[in-house]
Amino acid sequence: MSWGHPRPETGGAPVRRTFVVEADGGSRGNPGPAGYGAVVRDAASGQTLRETAEFLGHATNNVAEYRGLLAGLRAAHELDPHAAVLVRMDSKLVVEQMSGRWKIKHPDMRPLALEAGSVFPPQAVTYEWIPRAENKHADRLANEAMDAGKRGVSWQPGASTAELDTAGAAPATAGAGSAGAESADTDSADAGSADPGPTTSADPGPTAPAVRVGWGPDMGTPTTFVLLRHGETVLTPEKRFSGSGGSDPELSAVGRRQAAAVADTLAARGTIEAVVASPLRRCQETAAAVAGRLGLSVRTEDGLRETDFGAWEGLTFAQVRERHPEDLQAWLGSADVSPTGGGESFDAVARRVARSRDQLLARYAGRTVLVVSHVTPVKTLVRLALGAPVQSLFRMELAAASLTAVAYYADGNASLRLLNDTAHLR
Repeated sequence: MSWGHPRPETGGAPVRRTFVVEADGGSRGNPGPAGYGAVVRDAASGQTLRETAEFLGHATNNVAEYRGLLAGLRAAHELDPHAAVLVRMDSKLVVEQMSGRWKIKHPDMRPLALEAGSVFPPQAVTYEWIPRAENKHADRLANEAMDAGKRGVSWQPGASTAELDTAGAAPATAGAGSAGAESADTDSADAGSADPGPTTSADPGPTAPAVRVGWGPDMGTPTTFVLLRHGETVLTPEKRFSGSGGSDPELSAVGRRQAAAVADTLAARGTIEAVVASPLRRCQETAAAVAGRLGLSVRTEDGLRETDFGAWEGLTFAQVRERHPEDLQAWLGSADVSPTGGGESFDAVARRVARSRDQLLARYAGRTVLVVSHVTPVKTLVRLALGAPVQSLFRMELAAASLTAVAYYADGNASLRLLNDTAHLR
């Protein structure tokens, strides 16, 4: 079975478009003449969609960095207000503060951070720190803006050579005060102070508008998720609820044999380029078996964890029906109802799985990725790819250590390539 055949004539339901925003800012003097630069790229193709830069006058490095972030998010929002966004910056301060891990105490930065956080729903934006050498396009734009300000003119996009200057270039080396330089104005008293605060803004959800179906232009190499359900645990054959709020069991002897079998199969196919997995032990052990066979490392993705089944953890379906009949009936009948005791609803799981999907699509554009997860997340990814109703979750069989594959295209279409393949276990 190959996951690399050409795109079929009919597309599945779309996923949200994903942008990569790279931003930087600098101050020559700190504080001193300052400017920012930001670039918006399409995550799937890498194409530059928008450049923006501005001379700010007299400001600090950190203020310029926040202004660059704000400008990049606004540019992305103008392109598509419903997109998912991966922000990549070489400012550890901005990344940690906007991720909610560090407090923001500096009076000049607090309003800028609040404004940046309001451009998109927080759930739609992910922040990632990158080395300065990987942020040279935005760095060059910021320096162009500062150079223009020194001449007494405004930065003009038509006159920018930032993309040409940085394409394939060696890492930029600039003197003190240039964009990208970390400074003493780092609000360092905040470092390490965790205060993420509540997330209350509206979530656009994991769905998207319908797109045209039929033959279309070549969208290039899709991003393919090979979805692997973990191997068996002692709870699997007993069909007990085993989610993220329970005992976190390890693989059984059967499960370890299953993991080894799928590792052999995937090694023979030779198409997997990266491995990501749920943080739960059964997935980590399954992923480690495969990754070790392929010579790859495992990246942990928290959003791929199984549903929290609340008070039902460790119980069989019959036991839940006996002890919590009304709660079970409500849960089966509505996607926004949680299990007894404060577990997760299907809607809540779908939202976090969709966020993880979008982040992985941005990170691994055009690659084939092994995603090791659980029944509900895998079925949810299939359901979202097909645009199927939530009731479809109850109409799919997903065996332990089974393989499923979904391809995602640059135009937002998704195609189900494989479902519940267990041939490697026979």
